[in-house]
Amino acid sequence: MSPEVGAPPRVLIVACGALARELVALTRSLPNVDLTCLPAALHNRPGGIPGAVRDRIRRRRAAYDTIFVAYADCGTGGLLDRVLQEEGVDRLPGAHCYELYAGRAEFERLTDSEPATFFLTDFLARNFDRLIIKGLGLDRHPDLRDQYFGNYRRLVYLAQTADPALDIAARRAARRLGLEFERRQTGYGQLGTTIAAVAAGRPAPAVASVIELGGH
Repeated sequence: MSPEVGAPPRVLIVACGALARELVALTRSLPNVDLTCLPAALHNRPGGIPGAVRDRIRRRRAAYDTIFVAYADCGTGGLLDRVLQEEGVDRLPGAHCYELYAGRAEFERLTDSEPATFFLTDFLARNFDRLIIKGLGLDRHPDLRDQYFGNYRRLVYLAQTADPALDIAARRAARRLGLEFERRQTGYGQLGTTIAAVAAGRPAPAVASVIELGGH
């Protein structure tokens, strides 16, 4: 599909459900951009992410000028990049959304200062009980906490919004895991700048380009 001369491209963002709320906010004023989200629960089985992304790309490709994937590697071990190289589609940079929100330099500083850091985003703070406590079975077997989190020392909440309720939830999460608490206000970070560039049809330096991946 080719855009009309002078018109912005029709863009489809195939996104991780964990980014849905943020992406809805970022694309609300972008009429040329549509959003389709895959279940956030795929993070519990990341081997299913590449196939699900490929299926969504192929089912929706004909209606759009550009498709962009709002996933980082997200635990796929490079398998998502192989799919995107085959499909000719770009994705968000980095290994996961923590780096995206914090920015690479700040994320590296945080992990260098304390490698044993567990990160929360707004999404994870909001869904901590469902995804972490119940998802890992800690509600039924609290003794598993040390097996999962015994090597962590600090919880860093990377906050996209200034929401007192989420601050409380994040602090409670740190207490439940027995970790020191730290909060960093990040906003949308590179997510916002990348989506704006993709929507305008501009090259986005933050994007992990399939041209640069070389199949690795």
